[in-house]
Amino acid sequence: MSPLDEPALRRNSDLEAALAEAREAYAARLPRSAAIHARAREVMPGGNTRSVLFYTPFPTAMVRGEGCRLWDADGNEYLDLLGEYTAGLFGHSEPRIIEAVKAALDGGINLASVGEKEAELAGLIVGRFPSIEQVRFTNSGTEANLMALAAARGFTGRTKTLVMRGGYHGGVLTFANERSAVNVPIPLAFSDYNDPAAVTRDILAEGDTLAAVLVEPMLGSGGCIPASLEFLTALRAATRQTGAVLIFDEVMTSRHGAGGLQQRTEVIPDMTTLGKYMAGGMSFGAFGGRAEIMAIFDGHRPGTLPHAGTFNNNVWSMAAGCVAMGEIFDATAAEALYARGEALRDALNSACVRAGVALQFTGRGSMLTVHFRDGVIDRPYAASQAEDRLRELFFFDMLAAGIYLARRGMVALSLPVTDADCARYIAAVEEFIAARRPLLAGEAGRG
Repeated sequence: MSPLDEPALRRNSDLEAALAEAREAYAARLPRSAAIHARAREVMPGGNTRSVLFYTPFPTAMVRGEGCRLWDADGNEYLDLLGEYTAGLFGHSEPRIIEAVKAALDGGINLASVGEKEAELAGLIVGRFPSIEQVRFTNSGTEANLMALAAARGFTGRTKTLVMRGGYHGGVLTFANERSAVNVPIPLAFSDYNDPAAVTRDILAEGDTLAAVLVEPMLGSGGCIPASLEFLTALRAATRQTGAVLIFDEVMTSRHGAGGLQQRTEVIPDMTTLGKYMAGGMSFGAFGGRAEIMAIFDGHRPGTLPHAGTFNNNVWSMAAGCVAMGEIFDATAAEALYARGEALRDALNSACVRAGVALQFTGRGSMLTVHFRDGVIDRPYAASQAEDRLRELFFFDMLAAGIYLARRGMVALSLPVTDADCARYIAAVEEFIAARRPLLAGEAGRG
């Protein structure tokens, strides 16, 4: 029987009190994580070196992973539904990837040379993505996006890039607002996600000053909000008209099919950027596209752009990538993962509708995010204080239930996650709704 069908022990009906109680219970359960954080604060600002992993009162310190399971420093076990923000597609212990990495390391590292594996991995990527005729490697999705923008500027002779408000393309390309001190100082124009008329107007207004349009075909950190086909089609038409290079950031969304969301939507960009899961979760990024654009890096031609990076073709990422993309994550595996995620999101939203609460999950395939509001969510929004607190409460309640996900409520399924694991998450969400129903606005308005 679902928790929604039986009387629940209603917990604290005051949001502030409920959140304080959840934080206190969390701190009491993880004393070693607290101690690790306290020591780290002495030598690191905030006590860590990756902002997305920071939360108060302190982050959970994990010490081991296997498959889709994690163990923290206090011995608690979790079902890992975060999947390293999509980079951990293969889980924590895929034996074929581990063996490939070990074999590569046995041959020596930092060889300062090209290797056979990099061309093999490049061939696998070119063979999968409709937009990629040639490809180059980086160390992360952030670098991939930076180099794709460099390629667009070099190819067009223009300087300006148009991005979407609420988009995220790496640690130095983050657009939750239009001004951030961490962003690289490149000329930018902004438009609104999922607004075909606005983006057409804004691209045409920039005209021949615009080198590139950089967009996620589904917002990742912006809330797992898919782009509409009309929006993507408008982007394609307007960039063709102005000569701007259309870049799809598929660092996250490329997992949604053998050829990414571009293959699924049949809207083909000029360039595509990719990320770490393609190297089995190792340090990796890639950018590629039309051969005439990528020729800007062809060292056989005079006057081409440099592209540096000590670890661009590091031996362990190249070896792991050949196994990950050549042996494991084929079209059948990609479709199965996509279907599992679609079924999970449908089941979660059915539970929310059945309960009559202002709660929903957006996404596509194996990526989804929880939202504490009614209505259609088709673009980024400014969350209310109550929504932020409900999301934090949800996070702590999921941790208490032994489920690890992003602090912002994002889930990215890995291949080891089973139907039974998905059912466990559905049950935990139903228990959250049953226990926290008084805090979930919108219930009364639905009768």
